[in-house]
Amino acid sequence: MKLMHRQGGFTLIELMIVVAVISIMAALAVPNYLRYRAQSRTAEARTNLGGVFVSELSFYGENSRFSNFSEIGFSLAGSANRYTYRAMQTTVGGGVVTPAPIETLNAGIGTITADNTVVPAASTGIGFTATATGNIDEDSTVDHRRGFNG
Repeated sequence: MKLMHRQGGFTLIELMIVVAVISIMAALAVPNYLRYRAQSRTAEARTNLGGVFVSELSFYGENSRFSNFSEIGFSLAGSANRYTYRAMQTTVGGGVVTPAPIETLNAGIGTITADNTVVPAASTGIGFTATATGNIDEDSTVDHRRGFNG
């Protein structure tokens, strides 16, 4: 007696269905992943600008003015930062030192942005501005984060 053995395997239709399901899952997952990655990278800027804020307030308590990174003693930990940070020195009355020297801490990863956007503090007379700029989502737009102003 001769036995017929059925060969196992998948049909072309079954494989196409699996590919379609995987494609739909990827189409839903990739935008969420990109959004999550951008949010986690902005946390770096918020944390570092918070450190600038604390350093500036400590410096202000001792000197009655705000200043730039080197004078307040702020530096970035490591070289894996994605943002370029900028700050400027102010006078005792809160005005900008002339000429306005903008101190920059450059990004260690990615694009060092050429945008020198640091505006003087609000017209209240006392305050400082520190900014973080970088291209964290690899598009054509530079992403900005502004620290305390006023």
